[in-house]
Amino acid sequence: MPRDQLSPLEASGSNDTSTTDVDASFDPAHTRQWLSGTDGRIATDGFSWMQAVCWFRLDGSYTADRDHGPKRLGDTTLRVAVVLARLNPCRPGVAYLMRLLKLSKRTVQYHLAILREAGLLTYRAKGTRVSGQGGMASEYVWTIPPAFDTALHLRTSASEQYLRIVRGIEDAGRKLMKRLAKMAQRLMAKPRRARSAKPAPRPSSPRRRCTPMGGSSSALSSAGTSTFPSESKLGSGNSCTSPSKKTRAPRRLNAVGRRYRLAAELVRQVPWLHRAAVPRIAWIVRHVSDAGWSSTEVIALLALQSPSRIVRRPSGFLAQRLHNAHQRFDTPARREELVNWWRDSREAEADRHTEWQGTWQAPRSRAVTRLVRGAIDAVRQGQLHEPPGQVQAGSAELTREELLAQRQAALQAFLAGDTALVTSAVDFLGREAAEGLYGADLVARALRLTRASSHLKVRALG
Repeated sequence: MPRDQLSPLEASGSNDTSTTDVDASFDPAHTRQWLSGTDGRIATDGFSWMQAVCWFRLDGSYTADRDHGPKRLGDTTLRVAVVLARLNPCRPGVAYLMRLLKLSKRTVQYHLAILREAGLLTYRAKGTRVSGQGGMASEYVWTIPPAFDTALHLRTSASEQYLRIVRGIEDAGRKLMKRLAKMAQRLMAKPRRARSAKPAPRPSSPRRRCTPMGGSSSALSSAGTSTFPSESKLGSGNSCTSPSKKTRAPRRLNAVGRRYRLAAELVRQVPWLHRAAVPRIAWIVRHVSDAGWSSTEVIALLALQSPSRIVRRPSGFLAQRLHNAHQRFDTPARREELVNWWRDSREAEADRHTEWQGTWQAPRSRAVTRLVRGAIDAVRQGQLHEPPGQVQAGSAELTREELLAQRQAALQAFLAGDTALVTSAVDFLGREAAEGLYGADLVARALRLTRASSHLKVRALG
């Protein structure tokens, strides 16, 4: 007989067959833990064996006969059995089970003993320790005790390879068999790996190039950096081009983005808001923006009350005008009615077609400021007044007194920042006639001031 089929007493190599020694060392419980002495059948696969292990867990009839350690087949035993069910051949080392299951050495030994004592594991070859070569792990065989076959009403018959083999199952055991199959399947299912928060970077690939005409498979050409399309693409009229970039769809704004967009439109369209900070205005209009208001609807609401002559704090003034506006005009129909009223009102039409009337302030441009100061200094020194003998009549119908009065009026308008009299004379009469009417110095200063301030906008104070 082969060594793995011998009993522990025969495998020990002892030649002493006296009855006294045999009776003293004979242990039936230990003998059943070997393949040669088991009364169970060999499981054909790990899944079938796990069904038997699960039945012992549900039945709870097995109890270890010792004073220390676990005495019942529990959840930790199931964890050890799942690992054993995946090993073929089943030769688990204790250190391997400790590392894989994060269990202590003594715990692994306890639960291996439970499986052996329950008849679910039998020795094929017991582990040894060879001096200088290390130890060899024990090799087990999955076995199913007769108690399992009886409980599930299985019909078995003798088999040379598996000791016994299942031939069928009665109807009384089918329901329990399904339950054990689901339980074993759930235990043996491998847990899915959680997806990492940051995806792994894709390997960078070199830019696709056409095959050189020289026939080389390398992407680099020996003639420099120039590349040529393949002959098949030349024949079809196509050339190798780099893939075009996909046009991205316009980004959809969230609630904060819509607030900033509405604030920017109001700062651009409302004169007394043109120097306000967009983030602050976006915070003020947050309620109306979230309610779906447009810049036109906000401007129409501001027109309900007469504008203030001086707005010192534009953000505070806007917050006062928009107070509870999203509750008063809470429907699109009411806001549309407000916009229609604003478009049809005379005051709104006048505001749209008339520039803001306010007190003139000194320009912020340094160049324009120098021109204005020069003009004021020239008036104070009397440089803009022509000598009486050099006054030229711009028209034969104007007397000397009328001409001087016209010049004085143009000078006063120029000092107030209005160059319309001089520039209109230049446009309709020409520069030479305008110089004869208002003087060359005043015409030159008025034109320079007009050109320097053409890109500026007078700040509204109301």
